[in-house]
Amino acid sequence: MNHPKPGLSVPEAVRAGIPTVWRNPHVRPAAEVLPKLPLQWSDVQAAQARWRRFAPLLAKLFPELRSSGGLIDSALLEPKESFARAVLGGEGRLLVKADHDLPVTGCIKARGGVYEVLWYAERVAEAFGAPDDFASFADPAWRERFAHHTVVVGSTGNLGFSVGVMARALGFAAEVHMSSDAKAWKKDRLRRIGVNVVEQEADYTAAVAAARSSAATRPKCHFVDDETSEQLFLGYATAAIDLQAQLEAAGIAVDTERPLLVYLPCGVGGAPGGITFGLNHVFGDAVRCVFVEPVESPCMLVQLASGSDASVSVYDIGRTNRTVQDGLAVASASLFAAGVVRHLIDGIVTVSDADSLEWVRRAWSEAGLKLEPSAASALAAVASWARASPSTGQRTDIVWTTGGGLLPDDVFLELLNDLPAGTIRS
Repeated sequence: MNHPKPGLSVPEAVRAGIPTVWRNPHVRPAAEVLPKLPLQWSDVQAAQARWRRFAPLLAKLFPELRSSGGLIDSALLEPKESFARAVLGGEGRLLVKADHDLPVTGCIKARGGVYEVLWYAERVAEAFGAPDDFASFADPAWRERFAHHTVVVGSTGNLGFSVGVMARALGFAAEVHMSSDAKAWKKDRLRRIGVNVVEQEADYTAAVAAARSSAATRPKCHFVDDETSEQLFLGYATAAIDLQAQLEAAGIAVDTERPLLVYLPCGVGGAPGGITFGLNHVFGDAVRCVFVEPVESPCMLVQLASGSDASVSVYDIGRTNRTVQDGLAVASASLFAAGVVRHLIDGIVTVSDADSLEWVRRAWSEAGLKLEPSAASALAAVASWARASPSTGQRTDIVWTTGGGLLPDDVFLELLNDLPAGTIRS
């Protein structure tokens, strides 16, 4: 049973589990906020350089990356007008940043999880003299060296898969502690590639704590800390550079008169926080980021609205943290991510499981997008935000879809329970 704490400055609708639009009263100009943060644009540029350095290796390890030269990015899609109008609740321009179909892992976590494993591989290699050609990390000699090291992470599923895939591709041992929310097919997928999956009976926070404790007991072990990792954060932040190039190629101007509104599903906060950080560096006040959370797991909203510097949990306001949006089933937000976005995001929208599932179905039937509920939540939030916010002129709305491309057909059919099996497309 949950025991709500009195005195937390959280909207009553959030406490009651009612879909809510929370407009951040603390948002400030990007030029005022960014210089004071612990990470800077030079860190993002260094992360982008690392991606480029490792691109030949990624192209060698993953056939699906050969056409891109080893660069991991997703398409920027413009769905048909009728679907856009339904999402927006009216006229406007809607784009979809399709990280649900991101190569290698089929989810946004490739940007952070794959990146941090590459970063760790580079650290390990320093003891042997890092090679001039990082594609050589695919060779047996390097795999043998990496095999003496273990990468450990706690996850609800997608981060664990991203870390596990990259770790195993290089020859590292990998251990993923999965929360009680994690789906069976995600655990099975990890086991098939040789990852040691440790099932936890508690929630995401407990899985991360268990992973942290496990990693601390052994040498030559790296713990990927979803709650505090700067490397994960920077891997996500580089997505802003990719998006900027796509918008320029599409001839879409971005300025304060033609702003971007970007909707980002939020679990612990690292992925949307990193992307927000990158976008604010690239576009300044011309970008407005809105996080999206389940009504039962509004951890970032609770953290930011409370005004507390100490960790606050959704259990503290009586919510259950039980949701079909399993990738977002997190009780307490990352304090690191919360500290970065506190003055940068415009607000947060909470959505019900029913609305998320409805947009899973609509995204597939009307736009051909294969989304997990946690990714479809962003679609469910757009019209609510538009109704609650003043007009922003000639804006472009971007929904960042975060996972679903690798959903097994039988699992996806359960989500699409009103569609016949023959409609599934690979």
